[in-house]
Amino acid sequence: MGIPRGRRRLAMAVVALLATVAVVVIGYRVLAPAEVSTVARAEYPPAAQPAAGVVGRLPVAPLIVDGRLRVYAAHRQVYADRPVDGRYRTSPYWSYRRWPAELTGVVASGSTVVSRWSDGRLVALDAPTGRVLWRADGPEPVQSAAVVRRTGAATVWDPRGLHLTDLPDRRTVVVVSGDTEARGVEVSGGRQLWRVDLPGGCRSDVGTTASGRLIGLDRCAGPATVEFRDAATGAVRERWRPPGGSDELVVTPLGCRTGRSDCPALRTAGPGDAAGRGWLLGAGEPVAAPALDPAGAAVVGERAVVVLDGVAVGRSARTGAELWRAADLGAVRVLAAQPGRVHLLTETNELVTLDPATGGQLSRFSLNVGRDGTGWAPGAVGAGGGFVAVERLRRPVDPDGDDKRYYLTAEAVILAAT
Repeated sequence: MGIPRGRRRLAMAVVALLATVAVVVIGYRVLAPAEVSTVARAEYPPAAQPAAGVVGRLPVAPLIVDGRLRVYAAHRQVYADRPVDGRYRTSPYWSYRRWPAELTGVVASGSTVVSRWSDGRLVALDAPTGRVLWRADGPEPVQSAAVVRRTGAATVWDPRGLHLTDLPDRRTVVVVSGDTEARGVEVSGGRQLWRVDLPGGCRSDVGTTASGRLIGLDRCAGPATVEFRDAATGAVRERWRPPGGSDELVVTPLGCRTGRSDCPALRTAGPGDAAGRGWLLGAGEPVAAPALDPAGAAVVGERAVVVLDGVAVGRSARTGAELWRAADLGAVRVLAAQPGRVHLLTETNELVTLDPATGGQLSRFSLNVGRDGTGWAPGAVGAGGGFVAVERLRRPVDPDGDDKRYYLTAEAVILAAT
Protein backbone atom coordinates (compact mmCIF):
# COMPACT_ATOMS: atom_id res chain seq x y z
CA MET A 1 0.00 0.00 0.00
CA GLY A 2 1.60 3.27 -1.15
CA ILE A 3 1.91 6.57 0.65
CA PRO A 4 -1.00 8.91 -0.09
CA ARG A 5 -0.12 11.64 -2.58
CA GLY A 6 -0.77 14.45 -0.08
CA ARG A 7 1.56 12.97 2.53
CA ARG A 8 4.21 12.32 -0.11
CA ARG A 9 4.17 15.97 -1.14
CA LEU A 10 4.37 17.05 2.50
CA ALA A 11 7.34 14.74 3.12
CA MET A 12 9.13 16.06 0.05
CA ALA A 13 8.53 19.63 1.17
CA VAL A 14 9.92 18.87 4.64
CA VAL A 15 13.02 17.23 3.12
CA ALA A 16 13.55 20.21 0.82
CA LEU A 17 13.16 22.61 3.73
CA LEU A 18 15.65 20.68 5.85
CA ALA A 19 18.10 20.62 2.96
CA THR A 20 17.75 24.36 2.53
CA VAL A 21 18.31 24.96 6.25
CA ALA A 22 21.40 22.73 6.15
CA VAL A 23 22.81 24.66 3.20
CA VAL A 24 22.16 27.98 4.96
CA VAL A 25 23.83 26.75 8.17
CA ILE A 26 26.86 25.40 6.31
CA GLY A 27 27.07 28.57 4.22
CA TYR A 28 26.93 30.74 7.33
CA ARG A 29 29.65 28.73 9.04
CA VAL A 30 31.84 28.98 5.96
CA LEU A 31 31.15 32.56 4.92
CA ALA A 32 30.35 34.37 8.17
CA PRO A 33 33.05 36.62 9.60
CA ALA A 34 35.18 34.67 12.04
CA GLU A 35 38.41 34.75 14.01
CA VAL A 36 40.53 31.89 15.26
CA SER A 37 43.02 32.47 18.06
CA THR A 38 45.50 29.70 18.85
CA VAL A 39 47.39 30.72 21.98
CA ALA A 40 50.85 29.64 23.11
CA ARG A 41 51.15 26.31 24.93
CA ALA A 42 54.81 26.66 25.89
CA GLU A 43 56.87 28.97 28.08
CA TYR A 44 57.85 32.38 26.72
CA PRO A 45 61.41 31.92 25.41
CA PRO A 46 64.30 33.89 26.90
CA ALA A 47 65.96 36.67 24.92
CA ALA A 48 68.56 35.23 22.57
CA GLN A 49 72.20 36.28 22.45
CA PRO A 50 73.57 34.59 19.33
CA ALA A 51 77.10 35.03 18.06
CA ALA A 52 77.50 37.42 15.13
CA GLY A 53 76.89 35.70 11.82
CA VAL A 54 74.19 34.26 9.59
CA VAL A 55 71.42 32.71 11.66
CA GLY A 56 69.43 31.03 8.89
CA ARG A 57 67.01 31.50 6.03
CA LEU A 58 63.26 31.95 6.06
CA PRO A 59 60.46 31.92 3.47
CA VAL A 60 58.83 35.00 5.00
CA ALA A 61 60.00 38.29 6.54
CA PRO A 62 60.31 38.28 10.34
CA LEU A 63 59.45 41.13 12.70
CA ILE A 64 61.68 40.68 15.76
CA VAL A 65 59.52 41.22 18.85
CA ASP A 66 60.84 41.70 22.39
CA GLY A 67 64.11 40.01 21.42
CA ARG A 68 62.33 36.65 21.84
CA LEU A 69 59.96 35.95 18.95
CA ARG A 70 59.73 36.26 15.19
CA VAL A 71 56.33 37.49 14.02
CA TYR A 72 55.16 36.92 10.45
CA ALA A 73 52.35 38.09 8.19
CA ALA A 74 50.21 35.85 6.00
CA HIS A 75 47.21 36.75 3.84
CA ARG A 76 44.68 36.41 6.66
CA GLN A 77 46.91 35.52 9.59
CA VAL A 78 49.54 36.91 11.94
CA TYR A 79 51.64 34.32 13.74
CA ALA A 80 54.90 33.86 15.66
CA ASP A 81 57.61 31.26 15.99
CA ARG A 82 60.62 30.64 18.23
CA PRO A 83 63.48 30.69 18.95
CA VAL A 84 64.27 34.10 17.53
CA ASP A 85 67.62 32.78 16.28
CA GLY A 86 66.24 29.52 14.88
CA ARG A 87 67.79 28.39 11.59
CA TYR A 88 64.42 27.72 9.95
CA ARG A 89 60.81 28.72 10.45
CA THR A 90 59.18 26.42 12.98
CA SER A 91 55.62 25.49 13.96
CA PRO A 92 53.69 28.53 15.19
CA TYR A 93 54.20 29.47 18.82
CA TRP A 94 50.87 31.25 18.55
CA SER A 95 48.57 32.27 15.71
CA TYR A 96 45.69 34.65 15.11
CA ARG A 97 43.52 34.40 12.00
CA ARG A 98 40.55 36.45 10.72
CA TRP A 99 38.18 35.80 7.84
CA PRO A 100 37.24 37.27 5.37
CA ALA A 101 39.35 40.31 6.35
CA GLU A 102 42.93 40.48 5.07
CA LEU A 103 45.98 41.42 7.13
CA THR A 104 47.41 44.77 5.96
CA GLY A 105 49.96 45.76 8.62
CA VAL A 106 51.74 44.71 11.80
CA VAL A 107 53.70 46.79 14.33
CA ALA A 108 55.07 45.94 17.76
CA SER A 109 55.75 47.93 20.91
CA GLY A 110 57.50 45.99 23.65
CA SER A 111 55.54 42.78 24.06
CA THR A 112 52.38 44.06 22.32
CA VAL A 113 51.78 43.18 18.66
CA VAL A 114 49.19 45.34 16.88
CA SER A 115 47.69 44.04 13.65
CA ARG A 116 45.58 45.98 11.14
CA TRP A 117 43.01 44.43 8.83
CA SER A 118 41.32 45.35 5.57
CA ASP A 119 38.03 46.17 7.31
CA GLY A 120 39.84 48.74 9.48
CA ARG A 121 39.86 46.60 12.61
CA LEU A 122 42.86 46.81 14.96
CA VAL A 123 43.65 43.74 17.04
CA ALA A 124 46.38 43.81 19.70
CA LEU A 125 48.01 40.53 20.73
CA ASP A 126 50.13 39.67 23.76
CA ALA A 127 53.49 38.43 22.48
CA PRO A 128 54.17 36.02 25.39
CA THR A 129 50.83 34.21 25.00
CA GLY A 130 49.24 35.22 21.69
CA ARG A 131 46.03 36.18 23.52
CA VAL A 132 43.94 39.09 22.27
CA LEU A 133 44.53 42.13 24.48
CA TRP A 134 42.07 44.48 22.83
CA ARG A 135 40.18 45.25 19.64
CA ALA A 136 39.43 48.69 18.21
CA ASP A 137 37.80 50.13 15.12
CA GLY A 138 39.75 52.21 12.67
CA PRO A 139 39.53 53.53 9.11
CA GLU A 140 39.84 51.10 6.24
CA PRO A 141 43.33 51.15 4.70
CA VAL A 142 43.95 53.06 1.49
CA GLN A 143 43.75 50.72 -1.47
CA SER A 144 47.18 50.19 -3.00
CA ALA A 145 48.15 48.99 -6.46
CA ALA A 146 51.47 47.67 -5.15
CA VAL A 147 52.18 43.97 -5.62
CA VAL A 148 51.98 42.03 -2.36
CA ARG A 149 54.91 39.62 -2.41
CA ARG A 150 54.96 36.26 -0.65
CA THR A 151 57.50 37.25 2.03
CA GLY A 152 55.08 39.77 3.55
CA ALA A 153 57.98 42.21 4.01
CA ALA A 154 55.88 45.31 3.31
CA THR A 155 53.30 44.21 5.90
CA VAL A 156 55.74 43.80 8.81
CA TRP A 157 58.64 46.12 7.86
CA ASP A 158 56.84 49.04 6.21
CA PRO A 159 53.09 49.00 6.93
CA ARG A 160 51.54 52.07 5.33
CA GLY A 161 49.03 54.02 7.40
CA LEU A 162 50.02 52.22 10.61
CA HIS A 163 52.62 53.91 12.82
CA LEU A 164 53.83 53.98 16.41
CA THR A 165 55.09 56.96 18.38
CA ASP A 166 55.96 57.68 22.01
CA LEU A 167 54.43 60.66 23.81
CA PRO A 168 56.39 62.81 26.30
CA ASP A 169 54.45 61.17 29.17
CA ARG A 170 55.80 57.77 28.02
CA ARG A 171 52.54 56.50 26.60
CA THR A 172 52.81 54.80 23.21
CA VAL A 173 50.24 55.60 20.56
CA VAL A 174 49.42 53.68 17.41
CA VAL A 175 48.29 56.10 14.69
CA VAL A 176 46.16 54.54 11.98
CA SER A 177 44.98 56.40 8.90
CA GLY A 178 42.87 55.79 5.83
CA ASP A 179 41.94 57.95 2.89
CA THR A 180 39.59 60.30 4.77
CA GLU A 181 40.13 59.54 8.46
CA ALA A 182 42.87 59.05 11.07
CA ARG A 183 42.73 57.86 14.66
CA GLY A 184 45.10 57.64 17.60
CA VAL A 185 44.82 54.63 19.90
CA GLU A 186 46.76 53.89 23.10
CA VAL A 187 48.79 50.72 22.77
CA SER A 188 48.16 50.02 26.44
CA GLY A 189 44.47 49.17 26.63
CA GLY A 190 43.30 50.18 23.13
CA ARG A 191 41.59 53.40 24.21
CA GLN A 192 40.88 55.78 21.34
CA LEU A 193 42.45 59.18 22.02
CA TRP A 194 41.19 61.05 18.97
CA ARG A 195 39.62 60.84 15.55
CA VAL A 196 39.99 63.40 12.74
CA ASP A 197 38.72 63.73 9.20
CA LEU A 198 41.28 63.90 6.38
CA PRO A 199 40.84 65.59 3.00
CA GLY A 200 41.38 62.48 0.88
CA GLY A 201 43.91 61.40 -1.70
CA CYS A 202 45.61 64.80 -1.88
CA ARG A 203 47.15 64.14 1.56
CA SER A 204 49.36 61.24 2.61
CA ASP A 205 51.14 60.03 5.73
CA VAL A 206 54.94 60.11 5.84
CA GLY A 207 55.56 58.56 9.28
CA THR A 208 55.83 59.56 12.93
CA THR A 209 58.51 61.46 14.80
CA ALA A 210 60.42 60.34 17.87
CA SER A 211 58.77 63.23 19.74
CA GLY A 212 55.14 62.16 19.35
CA ARG A 213 53.91 63.65 16.08
CA LEU A 214 52.38 62.30 12.88
CA ILE A 215 54.05 63.62 9.72
CA GLY A 216 51.79 64.22 6.74
CA LEU A 217 52.28 65.66 3.26
CA ASP A 218 49.40 67.93 2.20
CA ARG A 219 49.01 68.73 -1.51
CA CYS A 220 45.35 69.74 -1.29
CA ALA A 221 45.58 73.54 -1.50
CA GLY A 222 48.62 75.12 -3.08
CA PRO A 223 52.23 73.88 -2.86
CA ALA A 224 52.97 70.63 -1.06
CA THR A 225 53.30 71.30 2.68
CA VAL A 226 54.51 69.12 5.53
CA GLU A 227 52.16 69.01 8.51
CA PHE A 228 52.96 67.83 12.01
CA ARG A 229 49.98 66.48 13.94
CA ASP A 230 50.06 65.93 17.72
CA ALA A 231 49.73 62.18 18.30
CA ALA A 232 48.11 62.81 21.71
CA THR A 233 45.25 64.98 20.43
CA GLY A 234 45.18 64.73 16.63
CA ALA A 235 45.56 68.50 16.26
CA VAL A 236 47.89 69.96 13.62
CA ARG A 237 50.66 71.84 15.45
CA GLU A 238 52.85 73.05 12.56
CA ARG A 239 52.66 73.37 8.82
CA TRP A 240 56.07 73.73 7.22
CA ARG A 241 57.79 74.01 3.87
CA PRO A 242 61.57 73.85 3.41
CA PRO A 243 62.95 77.24 2.37
CA GLY A 244 63.06 77.41 -1.40
CA GLY A 245 61.41 74.01 -1.64
CA SER A 246 59.72 72.78 -4.80
CA ASP A 247 55.96 72.75 -5.19
CA GLU A 248 56.28 69.01 -5.91
CA LEU A 249 57.83 67.95 -2.65
CA VAL A 250 59.00 64.42 -1.82
CA VAL A 251 59.49 63.67 1.90
CA THR A 252 61.37 60.60 3.19
CA PRO A 253 61.69 59.75 6.90
CA LEU A 254 65.16 58.84 8.19
CA GLY A 255 66.49 56.86 11.15
CA CYS A 256 63.12 55.37 12.06
CA ARG A 257 63.01 52.86 14.90
CA THR A 258 61.01 50.50 12.71
CA GLY A 259 59.32 51.01 9.36
CA ARG A 260 58.28 54.68 9.34
CA SER A 261 57.74 54.97 13.09
CA ASP A 262 59.65 57.08 15.63
CA CYS A 263 61.80 58.88 13.06
CA PRO A 264 64.28 61.54 14.27
CA ALA A 265 64.91 63.07 10.85
CA LEU A 266 63.65 63.41 7.30
CA ARG A 267 64.87 64.34 3.84
CA THR A 268 63.04 66.64 1.44
CA ALA A 269 63.59 66.72 -2.31
CA GLY A 270 61.98 68.07 -5.45
CA PRO A 271 62.19 67.26 -9.16
CA GLY A 272 65.80 67.28 -10.27
CA ASP A 273 67.04 67.47 -6.67
CA ALA A 274 68.67 64.04 -6.53
CA ALA A 275 70.06 64.19 -3.01
CA GLY A 276 67.71 66.66 -1.37
CA ARG A 277 68.18 68.15 2.07
CA GLY A 278 68.25 66.57 5.50
CA TRP A 279 66.41 67.87 8.56
CA LEU A 280 66.36 66.93 12.23
CA LEU A 281 62.96 66.69 13.91
CA GLY A 282 62.07 67.91 17.38
CA ALA A 283 59.28 69.77 19.11
CA GLY A 284 59.24 72.73 16.69
CA GLU A 285 60.05 73.19 13.02
CA PRO A 286 62.66 70.91 11.43
CA VAL A 287 66.28 72.01 11.79
CA ALA A 288 68.60 71.85 8.78
CA ALA A 289 71.11 68.98 9.01
CA PRO A 290 73.52 69.15 6.03
CA ALA A 291 75.22 65.96 7.23
CA LEU A 292 72.05 64.15 6.11
CA ASP A 293 71.94 65.76 2.67
CA PRO A 294 73.85 63.02 0.75
CA ALA A 295 71.69 60.30 -0.74
CA GLY A 296 72.05 57.09 1.26
CA ALA A 297 72.94 58.83 4.52
CA ALA A 298 71.70 57.12 7.68
CA VAL A 299 71.01 58.61 11.08
CA VAL A 300 71.28 56.81 14.41
CA GLY A 301 70.35 59.11 17.28
CA GLU A 302 72.49 62.23 16.83
CA ARG A 303 74.96 60.52 14.49
CA ALA A 304 74.87 60.69 10.71
CA VAL A 305 76.70 58.03 8.69
CA VAL A 306 77.43 58.29 4.98
CA VAL A 307 79.74 56.52 2.54
CA LEU A 308 81.94 58.91 0.53
CA ASP A 309 84.33 57.49 -2.08
CA GLY A 310 84.34 54.12 -0.36
CA VAL A 311 84.97 55.55 3.12
CA ALA A 312 82.31 55.42 5.84
CA VAL A 313 82.19 58.75 7.65
CA GLY A 314 80.43 59.53 10.92
CA ARG A 315 79.35 63.07 11.65
CA SER A 316 77.32 64.94 14.19
CA ALA A 317 73.90 65.16 12.60
CA ARG A 318 73.32 68.51 14.29
CA THR A 319 76.64 70.32 13.62
CA GLY A 320 78.10 68.33 10.75
CA ALA A 321 81.41 67.93 12.59
CA GLU A 322 83.30 64.81 11.54
CA LEU A 323 83.59 62.27 14.35
CA TRP A 324 85.28 59.29 12.71
CA ARG A 325 86.28 57.61 9.46
CA ALA A 326 86.31 53.91 8.60
CA ALA A 327 88.44 53.14 5.56
CA ASP A 328 89.57 49.85 3.96
CA LEU A 329 86.01 48.55 3.80
CA GLY A 330 85.97 48.12 0.04
CA ALA A 331 83.02 49.25 -2.06
CA VAL A 332 80.16 49.52 0.43
CA ARG A 333 76.82 51.21 0.83
CA VAL A 334 74.58 51.84 3.83
CA LEU A 335 72.04 49.02 4.08
CA ALA A 336 70.18 49.77 7.32
CA ALA A 337 70.58 51.15 10.82
CA GLN A 338 69.22 50.48 14.29
CA PRO A 339 70.06 51.75 17.77
CA GLY A 340 73.77 51.18 18.39
CA ARG A 341 74.46 49.78 14.92
CA VAL A 342 74.81 50.88 11.31
CA HIS A 343 74.93 48.15 8.68
CA LEU A 344 76.90 48.37 5.42
CA LEU A 345 76.78 45.97 2.48
CA THR A 346 79.74 45.26 0.20
CA GLU A 347 79.60 44.44 -3.50
CA THR A 348 80.12 40.78 -2.63
CA ASN A 349 77.28 40.82 -0.09
CA GLU A 350 79.35 40.95 3.05
CA LEU A 351 77.55 42.58 5.97
CA VAL A 352 79.72 45.07 7.87
CA THR A 353 78.34 46.46 11.13
CA LEU A 354 79.85 49.57 12.71
CA ASP A 355 79.32 51.37 15.99
CA PRO A 356 77.75 54.70 14.89
CA ALA A 357 79.31 56.52 17.87
CA THR A 358 82.92 55.50 17.21
CA GLY A 359 83.09 53.86 13.79
CA GLY A 360 84.48 50.71 15.38
CA GLN A 361 83.74 47.49 13.55
CA LEU A 362 81.35 45.27 15.49
CA SER A 363 81.17 42.40 12.99
CA ARG A 364 81.86 41.45 9.38
CA PHE A 365 80.80 38.27 7.59
CA SER A 366 79.44 36.98 4.29
CA LEU A 367 75.67 36.83 3.91
CA ASN A 368 75.71 33.26 2.66
CA VAL A 369 73.84 30.23 3.92
CA GLY A 370 74.10 26.64 2.77
CA ARG A 371 74.99 26.50 -0.93
CA ASP A 372 72.94 29.55 -1.90
CA GLY A 373 76.00 31.72 -2.64
CA THR A 374 76.16 35.50 -2.71
CA GLY A 375 75.18 36.20 -6.31
CA TRP A 376 71.97 37.96 -5.40
CA ALA A 377 70.65 41.50 -5.17
CA PRO A 378 69.29 42.87 -1.87
CA GLY A 379 65.60 43.62 -1.67
CA ALA A 380 63.63 44.83 1.34
CA VAL A 381 65.52 45.00 4.63
CA GLY A 382 64.40 44.76 8.25
CA ALA A 383 66.70 45.61 11.18
CA GLY A 384 65.95 45.43 14.89
CA GLY A 385 66.96 43.80 18.13
CA GLY A 386 70.51 43.32 16.87
CA PHE A 387 69.30 41.29 13.85
CA VAL A 388 69.25 42.11 10.14
CA ALA A 389 66.98 40.33 7.65
CA VAL A 390 67.38 40.83 3.90
CA GLU A 391 65.31 39.69 0.95
CA ARG A 392 67.53 38.03 -1.66
CA LEU A 393 66.47 38.77 -5.24
CA ARG A 394 67.43 36.97 -8.42
CA ARG A 395 69.76 38.88 -10.74
CA PRO A 396 68.95 40.70 -12.92
CA VAL A 397 66.06 41.95 -10.81
CA ASP A 398 62.72 41.83 -12.61
CA PRO A 399 60.32 44.04 -10.60
CA ASP A 400 57.38 42.86 -12.70
CA GLY A 401 58.21 39.16 -12.50
CA ASP A 402 56.24 36.67 -10.45
CA ASP A 403 57.58 35.59 -7.07
CA LYS A 404 59.40 32.58 -8.50
CA ARG A 405 61.31 34.80 -10.91
CA TYR A 406 61.71 37.68 -8.46
CA TYR A 407 63.25 35.84 -5.48
CA LEU A 408 66.49 33.87 -5.40
CA THR A 409 65.02 30.81 -3.65
CA ALA A 410 61.87 29.66 -1.91
CA GLU A 411 63.51 30.66 1.39
CA ALA A 412 64.32 34.14 0.14
CA VAL A 413 65.02 35.92 3.44
CA ILE A 414 68.42 35.59 5.08
CA LEU A 415 68.59 36.40 8.79
CA ALA A 416 71.78 37.47 10.55
CA ALA A 417 72.80 38.44 14.08
CA THR A 418 75.19 41.37 14.30
